[in-house]
Amino acid sequence: MFATASKPTAAMRVLSAMRRFSTTTTATTSKSSVSSAHWDEHWSKEKLQAHSDQHVMATWGPGSAFRSAPLLTRGEGPYLFDIDGNKFLDWTSQAICTNLGYSVPDTVQEAVIKQMKSLPMVYGGLGNTEIRVRLAALLSELLPGDLSGFLFPSGGSEANEAAIRIARRFTGRSKVITHYRSYHGGTAHSLTATGDFRRGFAEAGGAPVGFVKTMNPTDTHRFSFGATEEERATQALAYLEEQIQCEGPTTIAAMMFESVIGSGGVHLAPKGYMEGVRALCDKYGILLICDEVMVGFGRTGKFWGFQHYDILPDIVTSAKGLTGAYLPLSMVATRSHIKDYFETNALGWGATFQAHPVSLAAGYECVKFMLEKDLVGHAKNVIEPIMKEELDKLVGKYASIARSRCSGAFGCMDLVDPRSGVPVQNFDGSNSTHPTAVSTLRAALRANGIIGFVRPPMFHCAPALVIQPDELRDGFRRVDFALAEFDRAFGA
Repeated sequence: MFATASKPTAAMRVLSAMRRFSTTTTATTSKSSVSSAHWDEHWSKEKLQAHSDQHVMATWGPGSAFRSAPLLTRGEGPYLFDIDGNKFLDWTSQAICTNLGYSVPDTVQEAVIKQMKSLPMVYGGLGNTEIRVRLAALLSELLPGDLSGFLFPSGGSEANEAAIRIARRFTGRSKVITHYRSYHGGTAHSLTATGDFRRGFAEAGGAPVGFVKTMNPTDTHRFSFGATEEERATQALAYLEEQIQCEGPTTIAAMMFESVIGSGGVHLAPKGYMEGVRALCDKYGILLICDEVMVGFGRTGKFWGFQHYDILPDIVTSAKGLTGAYLPLSMVATRSHIKDYFETNALGWGATFQAHPVSLAAGYECVKFMLEKDLVGHAKNVIEPIMKEELDKLVGKYASIARSRCSGAFGCMDLVDPRSGVPVQNFDGSNSTHPTAVSTLRAALRANGIIGFVRPPMFHCAPALVIQPDELRDGFRRVDFALAEFDRAFGA
């Protein structure tokens, strides 16, 4: 007779799993257990592509779309180069972050190496460092009023998470009001605070609670609060105060607004709106958080985006431009009364790499470089006039561009279907009136040596703050060629 196989017991299954785990872990503990190719100086393009397809995941979009992304190998000034030697002008400073271009200042390199050699890491809750104190002191001199208390997280999302935590802890309230056309980050609370389509990625999985959206005071093709800036500001503020009353003023910890709407289209608030927001915050004991992750450090022709208005925020967050994106670093600045409160109360937020000394060293020298070269003045007095002139030309030339605007080195065009005048697609890519035209634009930009953040119906223009006039005009010439193909696609 044949013996019947017995079912594995729970203990047998655990032992089998342990054996598999043991085999896996012991197999990867020495150099001989991995490919010797990891010690090669270079890999071929084909090998890199094969391993990328197998191991590298994309973020906001499907991985399949990322497979055609260029394999970038080096940068110089405002330019990027791929593995085939193709040269691209970085039209948007990647994600509006490589503000100083790709030729890293010697002072930044030297400071980073010096810090790496002397003290490469200090956990922010264990000890303090000279570079942490010095960067905080420098930023306190560059911020107005009593914005004098600082945290240094690793990125913009983390900074906004910390700001939300601070506001809730300080006020004892839970709700945070944000705009619909906004982006505040990719972590749970910052993404739920976001107003654009990306918040859906958080909401679909059970988003944090306590976030209330209000309408931006700026126009769309569907709706406007008024015909003039004054009307728009007045009506939007009345709408906002009505929301405050309906939500309950004593339940609202903060209003968190982008000082200048960034990925949503480069929109400054109409005159009087932000001043009115500040007044409402004062009236109801609500904190005002200005999200400067994208526009801080000179992007809009002022050192801080909120300096376009007559306001003093309670909390300011920023990132990207702080280190020119050379190393991960962000900042949260608070007014003195908030800092003083947390001298005797736990702030209740932290992260391993908060105030990382190597990143701080990079940030300190990047800010000093900006000041020495007056890059804020360059953005306002050199880049902005050229950008306005060139954008106006494109709007007048192509029916597929409805309007444009810019502030400093931050510009945007609104792309429409010239047959109807409506946006060529939604911000999330849905409801495209002419998918071929959109794909034609993307391909034409690449073919003309332009790379960057392109998400119709907005087409941003945000080059490095170090770009020179001839380089900027050459970029617009290339963009012109690409937009000509986009425009022609609608007549095909």
